[in-house]
Amino acid sequence: MAKRELPIIGGKSFEDLKQANNHGAEYWSARDLQPLLGYGQWRRFEDAIERAKTSCEQSGNDPAYHFAGAGKMVELGSGSQRKIEDYQLSRFACYLIAQNGDPRKPEIAQAQKYFAIQTRRQELSEQLALDMERLELRRQTSEEFKALSGAAQRAGVQNRMFGIFHDAGYKGLYGGLGNEQIKVRKDVPAKEQLMDRMNASELAANQFRMTQTRDKLAREGIRDQQQAIRAHEQVGKEVRAAIERIGGELPENIPAAEHIKEAERRIKTATPKLELDDQNAGGLLGDTVKNKKGTQP
Repeated sequence: MAKRELPIIGGKSFEDLKQANNHGAEYWSARDLQPLLGYGQWRRFEDAIERAKTSCEQSGNDPAYHFAGAGKMVELGSGSQRKIEDYQLSRFACYLIAQNGDPRKPEIAQAQKYFAIQTRRQELSEQLALDMERLELRRQTSEEFKALSGAAQRAGVQNRMFGIFHDAGYKGLYGGLGNEQIKVRKDVPAKEQLMDRMNASELAANQFRMTQTRDKLAREGIRDQQQAIRAHEQVGKEVRAAIERIGGELPENIPAAEHIKEAERRIKTATPKLELDDQNAGGLLGDTVKNKKGTQP
């Protein structure tokens, strides 16, 4: 799955599900969006929609322009049809549903990142978009660290050697510096986790290092502890060389970022007014709202 796209269900992507109403405005069916965001039960998804409505109002925008109740006819097994509850949702409404969805669902996490990186004026702010991207990368590197540890164990690395194994990857990527040496260089307290103080670029480089090492251990069928350690360091060196070739900043020279908890706190406490452009402010009414405003004395 591409990092900057929503999941695809039944060959349909988020943009594929877009429809147009009588006002010529784009909208999405909540029933169509439900499986894309990982919800099996309509009741649970409707809870997220209600939270999104509240968020819409709190952000200074009219929910009526972005959420419209609608019925949808579905085929029954007998061949007859039945009307079920549905909503027509503007793009902004879809964004708010993703923001208010269950963060434990990988589809929601992916959707949050998708909307966070869109260059639209309804984004909370450039800083919060960066915070969200960094937080998602930190989550991914945490999961990849666990997966790599499992792969290392299968490759013959003993528990007591895990520290050395993971340090080998750092040494390859950071020009010979291990975890503790990197902390000293970047003035990161010893008790803190190094990845909690990495910016998005540094996190992405380390995630790539770990995924490539995991693939290498499996592809080459490595079952020797020392060979696994050497493989991790070699992959780190290759990633470092790639960074050098493209003229990127070497990871040991990237200053420590503020603790990831600060970014998480900003995201959780942010309730700014979201300024929408004319097209998105109109939501489901399209240009109708803008035209009405233009005729007012």
